[in-house]
Amino acid sequence: MSAFHQLVLPGLGGQELPLAPFGDKLTLVVNVASQCGLTPQYAGLERLHQQYRERGFSVLGVPCNQFAAQEPGSDEEIRAFCSLNYGVSFPLTGKLEVNGPQRHPLYRLLAGEGADFPGDISWNFEKFLVDRDGRVLARFSPRTSPDDPALIQAIEAALP
Repeated sequence: MSAFHQLVLPGLGGQELPLAPFGDKLTLVVNVASQCGLTPQYAGLERLHQQYRERGFSVLGVPCNQFAAQEPGSDEEIRAFCSLNYGVSFPLTGKLEVNGPQRHPLYRLLAGEGADFPGDISWNFEKFLVDRDGRVLARFSPRTSPDDPALIQAIEAALP
């Protein structure tokens, strides 16, 4: 099992969210926030999740409050916001640190020293495409919308 799939993340509400079940999925990991100018990307992320999930694809939303405190809510507030405003059905973790000394192991793996696409996360809605083997195939900037042709092409190329 890959290092990615061995991780167990905090889920919204305090339960554990193991990544082992994502071993049979192509996963788009996205750090998200509810009060960001890019927050409307939730709608596109949900469309991607719905469009490709039957082919073994999932979005994984990672709430983060490190960028201008744009995710201040509690787990329940985040869940309610995502559900009511965007109908989010993809999994969401509890809030994680994506940069700095408290960077969560998930982001050390995705963007830390020795990663295929190293470097600090620049803002909310940065995206990493992770294959079934736990390899990061691509990294997309926060401004890359979920319907961007390059992102769609990367997803389709990696799906069966």
